[in-house]
Amino acid sequence: MSVQPCAPAPALDLAPEAPADAPLIEALLDRAFGPGRLAKSSERVREFAESAPELSFCAWDAGRLAGVVRLWRVAVGGRPVLFLGPLAVDPDLQSGGVGRQLVERACEAAKASGEAGVLLVGDHPYFSQFGFDVAPGVVMPGPTDPRRVLYRAFAGEAPQGPVAPRHAA
Repeated sequence: MSVQPCAPAPALDLAPEAPADAPLIEALLDRAFGPGRLAKSSERVREFAESAPELSFCAWDAGRLAGVVRLWRVAVGGRPVLFLGPLAVDPDLQSGGVGRQLVERACEAAKASGEAGVLLVGDHPYFSQFGFDVAPGVVMPGPTDPRRVLYRAFAGEAPQGPVAPRHAA
């Protein structure tokens, strides 16, 4: 049995999320994750987090929404960080590098904006390629497998404590 290599990533236009993109993003999230997507602990974070649309990106392939990554402002143990999620790719384009391009762009933008790091809930084997590692001291709201709570530091070490709203300084 031979393994087929991943198709090369399409030439995408990565643009910051705009308010007009919301209906297309919601439709993509429904296709990518199904009806159970709103029951996850990550959704509990998004309920209180402040959206960072200027650090969130849509991937466009010839005018079609190919994928999206969203970042949110939160605090962990009182320390400001960003929360990544959801990351979604059109099911027809998965395994083609769209997600990789989106995560790399979001992390570049987060670092350039002076953020300390990015937190997410996801698969370590996938996200480790971007510098994410398990963050054992982070406490998510609701039940979450602690091996899936990952952090990429840009400055300092991984924060510790509960994920909570970020308060203005």
